[in-house]
Amino acid sequence: MTERSPLAYISGAIKYIILVTYLALVIFPMFWVLYTSAKSTEEIYRNPFGLPKLVTSPDPESWLTLARNYEKAWVKSHFSSYFLNSVKVVAISLVLILLLSAMAAYILARFDFKGNRFLFYLFLSGLMIPMQLTLIPLFFQFTWLSDALTSLARPLGDALHIGKVTVSLHDTHAGLILIYVAASLPFTIFILTSFFRTLPNELKEAAVIDGASEATAFWQVMLPLAKPGIVTVAIFNFLGLWNEYLFALVFINNDVLKTLPLGLASISIQAQYKSDFGLMFAGLVIVMLPTLAVYIILQEKLTKGITMGALKG
Repeated sequence: MTERSPLAYISGAIKYIILVTYLALVIFPMFWVLYTSAKSTEEIYRNPFGLPKLVTSPDPESWLTLARNYEKAWVKSHFSSYFLNSVKVVAISLVLILLLSAMAAYILARFDFKGNRFLFYLFLSGLMIPMQLTLIPLFFQFTWLSDALTSLARPLGDALHIGKVTVSLHDTHAGLILIYVAASLPFTIFILTSFFRTLPNELKEAAVIDGASEATAFWQVMLPLAKPGIVTVAIFNFLGLWNEYLFALVFINNDVLKTLPLGLASISIQAQYKSDFGLMFAGLVIVMLPTLAVYIILQEKLTKGITMGALKG
């Protein structure tokens, strides 16, 4: 066994120092937000980066400060409503994205037909267009579609004697979900198409020989095999949709329909005017915790999906 040279030890020590420093830079901001949410505004002004009184010298007043911050964020600032709205919009969007993308990616990856490459590159072209550029055209398109659907629904309202039926894609969760699904399809189809191409075709052929239809082979054989890839794109899409702000800001005006990023922006402005930074940090923790929980729970599957794609690709 050869001894390591002093230079190798120094090199290894430098690598560890760099990694530990990077870890601290990543973890400290999250840890700081978490413990600052237990401080009052006065504590934050006195010692912004110090530990809260709840940790250094806990007493009933420090526990009351923690409870008061989260109570104001969750109840008085309507974060409970914003949270449920985000869960609803993100959950429905994710189901539609994964369902449509998996079916489209499977067809593009496994079936050779005229126009296959054209369709694939058409989806791929969606990655080349910044979504911010589509904001104004989408706004006017939603207005046109809302007017067209209202006109189509008018005979139905007359027939049922319920008066004028108004259909609007503005200021609705349905309109926001449509945008999220359309914006996420190119990336998800691109990743899943590559993943489906790596799966062994023999299992599908065996299922077809045993009498399974193409649909049955897809749902019962190929889709379960693609689970690591599906979990990977689900996590990436979840992170993007959960924190999405711009489209929600433009298309949602009703306070009752706002999602968490909009609610957080509202209380951050409110906290600045009222000097209530404990409330703002409590809101940040409420927004941040679901993202961390999803990543921690599915971290192993995410790593497995990326590794499988790298090894098979």
